[in-house]
Parts: sequence; structure tokens; C-alpha cells
Amino acid sequence: MTRVTVLYFASLRDAAGVPSETLDMDAADLRALYASLQMRHGFALPAGRLRVAVDGAFARWEDGLREGSEIAFIPPVSGG
Repeated sequence: MTRVTVLYFASLRDAAGVPSETLDMDAADLRALYASLQMRHGFALPAGRLRVAVDGAFARWEDGLREGSEIAFIPPVSGG
């Protein structure tokens, strides 16, 4: 198990009901982590529509989890 803090923004924050949570996860990579959280919180957006960042830097979905990391799932933003 790897302990990580996950940050949620926009529609993901609304669906999760919290801005962040610290979890012990056994996911092989960031994509698997998101899939697990998607089932848990009912996120409508597929991973392909999001950006993922680890410790403040954009990451690849295939990157593994690192103990103590802060992971942010960032949905598309519409502006005007």
C-alpha cells in the first residue's frame, strides 16, 4: 500500500464532496488510481479528458505511485 494525498478540482471536487483526501492505495499506476477513485466517487470524466500532476509537476498516467506524493486530477477548464 502507498499513502498519497489526492486533490480534486471542479466537477471532480463536486462529485467527491471533498477538496482532497489522503488514501492508502494499492494501484499500479496513476491511471489505476483514477479508475479506483472513479468507481468510488462516480466521476463522469474518463482519464483521457484529465491532466494528472504529482507533487506540482505534470505526470504521465503510466507513472507509479510514490509514498507521500500529492496527486492532482485536473479536469478541462472552460473559460470565457
